[in-house]
Parts: sequence; C-alpha cells; structure tokens
Amino acid sequence: MRHLLATEGLDAEAATAVLDTADELKRTLLGREVRKLPTLRGRTVVTMFYENSTRTRVSFEIAGKWMSADVINVSAGGSSVGKGESLRDTALTLAAAGADCVVVRHPASGAAQRLAGWLADAGTSVVNAGDGMHEHPTQALLDAATLRERLGSLAGRRVAIVGDVLHSRVARSNVHLLITLGAEVVLVAPPTLLPPGVAALPGGASAGASGSLTVSHDLDAELPAVDAVMMLRVQAERMHGGYFPSAREYAIAYGLNERRLRLLPDHAVVLHPGPMLRGMEIASTVADSPRSAITEQVRNGVHVRMAVLYHLLAGEGETA
Repeated sequence: MRHLLATEGLDAEAATAVLDTADELKRTLLGREVRKLPTLRGRTVVTMFYENSTRTRVSFEIAGKWMSADVINVSAGGSSVGKGESLRDTALTLAAAGADCVVVRHPASGAAQRLAGWLADAGTSVVNAGDGMHEHPTQALLDAATLRERLGSLAGRRVAIVGDVLHSRVARSNVHLLITLGAEVVLVAPPTLLPPGVAALPGGASAGASGSLTVSHDLDAELPAVDAVMMLRVQAERMHGGYFPSAREYAIAYGLNERRLRLLPDHAVVLHPGPMLRGMEIASTVADSPRSAITEQVRNGVHVRMAVLYHLLAGEGETA
C-alpha cells in the first residue's frame, strides 16, 4: 500500500489486513509499561492540518511515536501557508526535507488525492486525515475495528448512521467500508441532510462487496433492528441556510436519548466520531452509558493509525 486516500475502492482484503494488524499491535502493547516499538525507527511522519482536530491529530502523533518514528506537526497558522504558500509547494518542501509520510487534513475535497499526485516521484506516502466533505478513511477503519471488537464479524450486521450525512466525510467513508466488509448500512436523516443520489454512494465499494445500503427518515422504526448506531455531529460550520427548524426539533426527531436507547437490542453498540454535541444528537446519559463505545473508538484509533503507518512505511521483512 502506497497511500491511504479513501475507503472507496479499498478492497476487503486490504482493509482486513489493516484491522488485523491493529489487533496484533494492540495485543503486543497490552500491559507494557513502556509502549514503544522499534518498527518505524528512522522514519519521519509529518502531520499537516489545515482544519482543527483533536482526536485524529493526537492519535496519529501518538501512533507514530509509539512506533519510534519521528513525528513533526505542521499547522497552517504556523507555517508558510500563512504567507500565501500553496499546498503543492508546502508538500514538495516537506518531501524534500525528508518526510516519509504526510498526514493531511484539508477543507477542500480531493486535496489528499492531489497531494499524492504531486508527491508521486518523491517516494512520500500520503494519508488522508479528512478532506472537505469527501472522506476520512482512518475514522472508518477505527469504527470497523471497534465494531469487530464488540460484535465480531461485520458480515450481515446492520449499522444505522444517523444525522448530518450530507456534510459528513465520516459517513461516506463508513458507507464504503462497511458495505465492502459485508454490513447492511441504513442512513437515517431528514431529507435535507441526505446528499443527492445517496443510493449511489456504495457504487465505489470494492468488487465483491456483499453489504447493502438503504435510506430511512424514521429513527424509531430502525433502532430495534440494528446491531450498531453511529450518531453524526451536525456540522453547522458547513451549513448555509436552514436544514431543519431548530436544534430542539432536530433533537426530538433524530437525537439518541434514553428512550431510544431502550429501543435498541441488548447487544447493540453506540458510536460517535466526535466531537459530540451533547443534548442535540446524543444525550449525555447515552454517551456515557455502558452501551457506548465512544472512548473505545478513540483508543482503537491509535492502534488503527499505527497499523496504517506500518503498512505504508515498514519494509516487507518487518513484523508488526
């Protein structure tokens, strides 16, 4: 694997290999007083974030450091971007300085793909840490890792993705990956927060994908038949105009509260990619309940991102 730019087109074998490596790394580090592996010693990972981030940025930094890579953070505000330098020139500068991998978050959809094209001859790998409203592949992988941990195989499992699907790169990446791994995905949202042609979303899933995609506007009707429910943040910063009457009405129709939690099967798990708008898309009592795997998602995010860096940067003779 040279780059990780999207889950669209990522086949089940490659995705499963990353998830299996993450499981192995997690077991290896379990109980260690010093969480440090020599696997990526001598490698340099640069995180380049043009949008705010807590979980993704910190987990990539921890992942690189736990594998003994040198990790350097570059922010738009503290770099020559503030002087007008283009994304292309910044990327070429980092590659020339010796970056083996660039982890990029950018507000423009397709930015990671462009970056990979510009660095094609530099031997530098690119990881998409979120590009506009397009994709966020490592989030989908850590969500899949969490679901595998809680539910076992994803094949045949029914997963509801609820809320602001229209503006969510997390939703898109999860749709592609979960369908590729054999899950049945149902998108639950008001019509105004679903993208046009939403039924065509799984068209980019890898060949041989055995999952399916359906759409619903009735959250209460879907909850009794799902194995997992993933709540999405309402991304007000990307909205221009009215997509729903009010925050209160949205919470009434699509918020996961204690009453709705009781509608779920006993084994069902609650996910949220964060940051959470408590009281709007999810109640605090639900987010902090034993049914919630939100903290586990963050924890698994470190191991999944370690696995991604391993597959991109470790030599063929290295072991995880």
